[in-house]
Amino acid sequence: MMDKAFKVLKKYYGFHSFKEGQYKIVENILQGKDTFVIMPTGGGKSLCYQIPAVLFHGITLVISPLISLMKDQVDALKAMGISAAYINSTQTLEEINSILDDADIGVYKLIYIAPERLEFEAFCRALRRIHISQVAVDEAHCVSQWGHDFRPSYRNISPFINSLKVRPVVTAFTATATQAVKEDTVKLLGLNGAYFYPISLHRENLMLNVIETEGKEHKVNFIVDYLKDNINNCGIIYVSTRKEVDELYEYLSANQFSVGKYHGGMEDRDKNRFQEDFIYDNFNVMIATNAFGMGIDKSNIRFIIHYSLPKNIESYYQEIGRGGRDGDFCQCYLLFHPSDIALQEFLIKGSTSENRLQIEMSKLQAMQEYALYSGCYTNYILKYFGEPIIKDYCSTCSNCINNKELRDITLEAQMILSCIYRTKGKYGISVLIDILKGYTGPKIKEFNLNKLSTYGIMKEYNIKFIKDIINTLISQGYLDRKTGTYSMVSLNTKSFNILKGKEKLLTRIVAEESIMVNDVILFDILRRVRREIAAKEKVPPYIIFSDSVLMEMCKELPENHDDFLNIKGVGEKKSIKYGQDFLNAIKLYKTSKIS
Repeated sequence: MMDKAFKVLKKYYGFHSFKEGQYKIVENILQGKDTFVIMPTGGGKSLCYQIPAVLFHGITLVISPLISLMKDQVDALKAMGISAAYINSTQTLEEINSILDDADIGVYKLIYIAPERLEFEAFCRALRRIHISQVAVDEAHCVSQWGHDFRPSYRNISPFINSLKVRPVVTAFTATATQAVKEDTVKLLGLNGAYFYPISLHRENLMLNVIETEGKEHKVNFIVDYLKDNINNCGIIYVSTRKEVDELYEYLSANQFSVGKYHGGMEDRDKNRFQEDFIYDNFNVMIATNAFGMGIDKSNIRFIIHYSLPKNIESYYQEIGRGGRDGDFCQCYLLFHPSDIALQEFLIKGSTSENRLQIEMSKLQAMQEYALYSGCYTNYILKYFGEPIIKDYCSTCSNCINNKELRDITLEAQMILSCIYRTKGKYGISVLIDILKGYTGPKIKEFNLNKLSTYGIMKEYNIKFIKDIINTLISQGYLDRKTGTYSMVSLNTKSFNILKGKEKLLTRIVAEESIMVNDVILFDILRRVRREIAAKEKVPPYIIFSDSVLMEMCKELPENHDDFLNIKGVGEKKSIKYGQDFLNAIKLYKTSKIS
């Protein structure tokens, strides 16, 4: 069955291998096992239930909390060639019945609904006549009173599942959950012997920074300076109140910054307009309360700034998780002042029921401790969620970076060089990293690379750090690039000096890193092509291709459809539909450079 899963992965998603954990999760779901998944935002949760949905007979019912999130997911699925629909309050009864009729005859593989729909018996009765093979619960922590975003409507899910004649496989997904929330969710959803895969919540591409400020003026000055230095990058600035959103928006707009705003007090038409303009790259920076972002799958967000202290670790980690969803780096800044604590206490007391007040106040205390923490921010968050801490320092938070300037990476270099030696230099850098990280993919399976002694030897290291070491080895002459290739490397005489311990390798940890693009001019050309296609199809640009896919095109410079299909992130339908436009742009650019 997993052979078919790999074919779906390549055909629709354009990937040759699964991310960490996805293989085992998909395998268990396909075996009909209830599954509970805690995976960081951007880790690929949706794919875990979507691939089984394609392979299962019948439909997968996805229970999702926001209309915008449903629409975004369905648009993305349709763009890949997977049949899907959503049902929400914006549709007429006639439209809803038409979707249900089509589902009954097998038109769709996935249907998205809000949990509130399950309160209506007539709707549940209509669903019962459809063959439901999987119920996937998104944002599953909402079912638990111990969660940070408890929603009573989620309690309707279990009774609905129990009312079905044939029980489907039930899967639950969330980005953040403590042990108490996990246990409560599994119980309340009625997951039978739930399979749980321990995927780390650590997002390797989020750079955590906490800046203790002197007050409002200092915060605004920081934001102005940062936006000047990152004028072309997309980002979100989260603030605590509607008033702060309006004030910051007016100030930055008056200073000619490309910004929008979003909060619960705005008219729906204005919120929708700003949200769509942000998604379609019509402006770069969204200033918003935490009401914004859950349904946004914008892949190219390069920075997240918290103007003040969030109310809890769960919200904070979800909000920064909206950055870097394409796998590239996102700078996360928390601007902290002691007065933030009093503001959050006021907001919590004004919006929280008596029986939840103590829970929310203890969560705020943990958030305060994080802001004042002198150790590794990454390890603090992992410990909060009950995960093992990272050995040594993380290299992705400001405390660790500021405390360590030079690091001896001889041991890590030996691991990489040993892997290249054992694979006889037959594979490119991406496959080498898959081996070192212990990932599963067709090449890993086909050539038994998981049997190598170096398989998974660097699973605790982030991908950026491994790439940085490989680049350092190349730049310092300890590795050679193979002639005529971009990613193939080979050992040389100097390599064995590192392997035998005759030389040491030191590197400087750098806090800031811009997106690595081979050719900025070509990257901009491809973004224009993407924007034009997106405008014609009336979808956000990232639905066509993410920035990381465009960067891959800049590196590989595909010349024909076979080359284009080999680009990571390009599936069959997108290759057929959009390939020629991008190939023409690349060819024209290469010709202009020669002339």
